[in-house]
Amino acid sequence: MKNKILSIAMAGMILSTSCIVSVANAGVIYWADWQSGTSTVPTHGAITEVLGEFVTNTTNVDITYTNNQGIAFLQTGTGSDYFDNSSTPDSTKSPYTSTVVDNIPTASEMIALRNSGSQTLTFSESVANIVFSYVSLNNNGYSFNQDFDILSVGSVDGNNSGHFGAGTSTKNIVDLGNGNFEYQLLGTGEPHGTIQFKGAFDQVEWTSLSDEYWNGFTVGIQGTSQVVFNSVPEPSTLAIFALGMIAFASRRFKKQS
Repeated sequence: MKNKILSIAMAGMILSTSCIVSVANAGVIYWADWQSGTSTVPTHGAITEVLGEFVTNTTNVDITYTNNQGIAFLQTGTGSDYFDNSSTPDSTKSPYTSTVVDNIPTASEMIALRNSGSQTLTFSESVANIVFSYVSLNNNGYSFNQDFDILSVGSVDGNNSGHFGAGTSTKNIVDLGNGNFEYQLLGTGEPHGTIQFKGAFDQVEWTSLSDEYWNGFTVGIQGTSQVVFNSVPEPSTLAIFALGMIAFASRRFKKQS
């Protein structure tokens, strides 16, 4: 009977550990909910500031996007779904999903650009592992102040093409000197895809390299930095903890037998 109880206890600890590891490695992304846009530059009247938020399972994080050149248009949940959620029943084939990103960006939540120039995303608290999905980045490119990984691209590795067709995406690193670099997202054809900035961020800056009507984007996060980096133990730590608990339980039951 005691051996049976020990086996149940060990199985429970292993199951609990595997569940926690699964949560730590989950690819579910909290996408931006864009809510309103205003013009802060009267000379051209276009939207230059967009407000939104990430709604995670622990908190809400405010987002402020600024672009003094003005944007082409803003989607706040209505209009065409350029991320094609409804036409992609198998989300694993989407240009925007990967082993890192399980869920397609929220339908009709997008900022569309038209002018070259700098822009900034600012977050009300530090966020972790930002993903950045882009639509129709043809005849243009983005130059970021942070390094990134290309996670997925339309028509590549078995993915469906994007809403406007197929294309390629590449990263080009430019050495600016004095230890400074810029990280360019470039492509050919009709690039659609997702990149990721790994780490903790309260701001991301980039530059649209060319005028082009239009190319669009949205962003998502794995969670807040506090939750992702401070509250979830690494899988290796969890495994060591579980083994220690199993050994402790084994010794305890042997002593009582």
